[in-house]
Amino acid sequence: MTSIDFHPDLRVARHLPRSIIGPRRLRLARWLVGRQRPDPSANAVLAEAGPNVPVRVFRPTSSSGPLPALLWVPGGGMVLNTSVADDGPCRVIAERLGIVVVSVGYRLAPEHPFPTPLEDCHTGLRWLAAQPDVDANRIAIGGASAGGGLTAALALLARERGEIRPIMQLLAYPMLDDRTSARTDLDPRRFRMWSQASNKFGWDSYLGPAAASVPPLAAPARHDNLAGLPPAWIGVGTNDLFHDEDVAYAGRLQEAGVPCTLEIVPGAYHGFDRTEAKAPVAKAFFESQVAALAEAFQGRSSRRS
Repeated sequence: MTSIDFHPDLRVARHLPRSIIGPRRLRLARWLVGRQRPDPSANAVLAEAGPNVPVRVFRPTSSSGPLPALLWVPGGGMVLNTSVADDGPCRVIAERLGIVVVSVGYRLAPEHPFPTPLEDCHTGLRWLAAQPDVDANRIAIGGASAGGGLTAALALLARERGEIRPIMQLLAYPMLDDRTSARTDLDPRRFRMWSQASNKFGWDSYLGPAAASVPPLAAPARHDNLAGLPPAWIGVGTNDLFHDEDVAYAGRLQEAGVPCTLEIVPGAYHGFDRTEAKAPVAKAFFESQVAALAEAFQGRSSRRS
């Protein structure tokens, strides 16, 4: 398999755009995302974790609390709200694992740059831990793309504040390092859905005034101390712009003594599991995440018994 080959299960990859978000297309992209309607079968319950922090709550139908929980942080390049699109997977995880899943709606850049989105995620985490049917000692955090980057930053922030200790961090092709936008050694033909230009726009929007001196909590790959973080699962494709930064972060977690499972999908592009959700490789990627969550919850339950 060469560097520009796509996984054989991903049949529409070659027909997809290399980029979907930029300064000129943001308004249109937000309009299109805003027209998405939630899946009624997901039965999301809407609530407010705090001012301007909506959450979508998925409770299992046949379990009683206190239950383990997952705080899910949707992606969207820091500039789009894609939470509705994650309703289906959130419902599946809630039912299969018998846990509470909460998808947090953080405010978006560039209108709300760092640290507002991260603080909104922390507000969601605190709200989740305070729910009467949730076991605050068995909360995992997870997210995809920009949501994965915010999840990694949330793990660092939670360690710093010491109020809540997530049991794991689930990072699907996370957006971790603003410096990837400036690399000159990458072949743009490999990428779909998220290019270096999109990445620069997303990071510039999120960093705002902080771009002159990027805080480590804004770009987790810049953080010099990863010790004491929750165990991690990181998954990414070889044709994803974030491949190298994700692999490097996984290595640094392991060097810091943090257990980390790294799953690399040959020939997979950014967001392949959402764009081609019915493809066998996408289903396997999702099953790996469910299995990692199940193992984390079972491990914590065993230690508590």
